[in-house]
Amino acid sequence: MGLNDPQWGGGKSGPPDLDELWRNFNQKLESLFSGRKGGGTPSGPKIGFSLGGGLWIFIAIAFLIWLASGFYIVDASQRGVVLRFGKYIETTMPGPRWHLPYPIESAEIVDVSTVRTVEIGYRNNVKSKIPQESLMLTDDENIVDIQFAVQYIIKNPEAYLFNNRAPEDAVKQVAETAIREVVGKSKMNFVLYEGREQVADQASVLMQKILDRYKAGIAISKVTMQNAQPPEQVQAAFDDAVKANQDRERLKNEGQAYANDVVPRAAGAAARLSQEALGYKQRVIANAEGDASRFQQILTEYDKAPGVTRERMYLEMMQEVLSNTNKVLVDQKKGGNLLYLPLDKLMQSTAAVPAPQPDDAAAAKAPVTQDTRSRDVFRNRDREDRP
Repeated sequence: MGLNDPQWGGGKSGPPDLDELWRNFNQKLESLFSGRKGGGTPSGPKIGFSLGGGLWIFIAIAFLIWLASGFYIVDASQRGVVLRFGKYIETTMPGPRWHLPYPIESAEIVDVSTVRTVEIGYRNNVKSKIPQESLMLTDDENIVDIQFAVQYIIKNPEAYLFNNRAPEDAVKQVAETAIREVVGKSKMNFVLYEGREQVADQASVLMQKILDRYKAGIAISKVTMQNAQPPEQVQAAFDDAVKANQDRERLKNEGQAYANDVVPRAAGAAARLSQEALGYKQRVIANAEGDASRFQQILTEYDKAPGVTRERMYLEMMQEVLSNTNKVLVDQKKGGNLLYLPLDKLMQSTAAVPAPQPDDAAAAKAPVTQDTRSRDVFRNRDREDRP
């Protein structure tokens, strides 16, 4: 319809006839729903029936479509958060659900099982460092370079959606704050070497406390230390220190192994010497007690018969002394002025005679003792007969 259309005033100045426009619009709408392609003006009652029936059908279809838009499905790993005019109403569990369609209600689907990760000090690779996040100051005023990752899940969907505007940034800031606090209370060697797991555990507990205080609806699942080292400017010096520590541990282990080998043997030798000393002590005590008992018995016999006992003690002593020596008997009555003793032959004959075995010692001792005692008796008698 151009500007010169008669409906716009036939080129005359002035607004168009709104009533006429509205009538034309109704006629076109009526022809659309009545199936007529145009032309002819139907009678009044027929026009009203066609117009009202088609409009109500259109409205009913649109209403059904609007109601169907409220259906949604929540997966097993998700939760649905229903809002009514932007206000929280409820949290729906997994399954097919329905809410009043937009703009009355809306549903936010939140994945509560996926493990999300926030990286501190690096992005995607530990080599791509971010110094403003990774450099930290320890308790002994040393700088360490730490990269770690924080894994978390959503434990409260409504708190996750409404209590923090940027939950991931909140987790990142909380993680950086917590790790700096833990590192700031620890020594450098503890952070770099033996205390990495303890630092990660302490940081995880502190992060969870802060997030619970913020009501973020987030649960920290794990804190992983990707890398902990001194700054690159002093890396060589720290490598030397690490090698020295490794050498110290190696030497300590070698010393411990040597101690484990020597100490048990020394303990065994000490126990053996102790047992030998105890046995020697008991033997000496037993011998002393036996000697004392024998002396008491001899003394008792001596008191009864001193002469006989003294003679017997003398004979036993001479028997014990002479039985272990080589003896040469000389008959002075039949000898001449020159006494010849073939000592060399006597020594050779003595050496040629084998020593008695332990089993034959008792058998060989009895006749020698008897002969010696007889000789001593006859010798004493000869002494007594001499003038």
